[in-house]
Amino acid sequence: MRLRSIGLIASIALIAVLAGCGSGGAHASRPPTPATLMLDFTPNAIHTGIYTALARGYDVDAGVRLHVLAPAASTDSIKLLETGRVSFAILDIHDLAIARERGQGIVGIMAIVERPLASVIAQPGISSPRRLDGRTIGVTGDPSDYAVLDSIVAGAGGDPRTLHDITIGYDAVPDLLSGRVAAATAFWNDEGVALNHARPGFHIFQVYDYGAPSYPELVLCATASTLQHDPALAARVVKALVRGYRFTLANPRAGAADLEHLVPGLEPKLVSEELAGELPTFKGPDGQVGELSLPELRTWAKWEARFKIVNHPPDVAQMFDTRFVTEADR
Repeated sequence: MRLRSIGLIASIALIAVLAGCGSGGAHASRPPTPATLMLDFTPNAIHTGIYTALARGYDVDAGVRLHVLAPAASTDSIKLLETGRVSFAILDIHDLAIARERGQGIVGIMAIVERPLASVIAQPGISSPRRLDGRTIGVTGDPSDYAVLDSIVAGAGGDPRTLHDITIGYDAVPDLLSGRVAAATAFWNDEGVALNHARPGFHIFQVYDYGAPSYPELVLCATASTLQHDPALAARVVKALVRGYRFTLANPRAGAADLEHLVPGLEPKLVSEELAGELPTFKGPDGQVGELSLPELRTWAKWEARFKIVNHPPDVAQMFDTRFVTEADR
């Protein structure tokens, strides 16, 4: 859902340098293997566990030196993964499903966020998704937007066929504040927090509360080729990130400080508020960090096809490889 053309807070090169400098843990007997990780968006609170892993040297402890990049264009992550220019990438699960249906050999190996972040945010006077019937709704234009919107409105007893959607791009905040749209598809942990800062009173309808199954919104991915030829590298990266997110769960203030140290320019108050809401999403159905639950994913796959994000339910056994998270617990 969040594939955006964006201006970076800092250049990709600077972020890579900061990430490399953050890896200060105890060195293994052999030099750590370098690897690149592309984020789904500019660094923010959702990535706290990744930057904690860098700041505390968990990557080096695991035998890998991780360099983190932010995407400069909407198609960077998948293209760079397939060409081998980055080793790993965080993808929205819907984009992963679409890539798989197109025959692209990308595999999810760890959940970064275990619950949907997608939502519809409505003007203060609209207290239920059912009251959106006949109104103008802003969408980014991504296929998953329509699925989220239809699922929420139908789940509240409304009729999605009556909605008037317009494409507003990826920043819903100005259009909601100006009153141009009655509601917009957005992330509750991002735009929802920003709107609350600007003008409290907007209503946030999470897709999870209106008929959608639970699913991991953001997933760490690699190509099938990478996993076949160097599974040890994937295991090391997952181990480092699992450790980083566990630390963040136990020490959110310290985790936020790690993120803010490695990514200058972030607003500490905003990071703190976003992270507070996101912490529960870092745990899977069984309470584990990074967990990929195949039964849960099979339910999600049916929903994904029902709302026409893809034509057929994804084969989750092929789309995800759960062994690396399992190994990280050993």
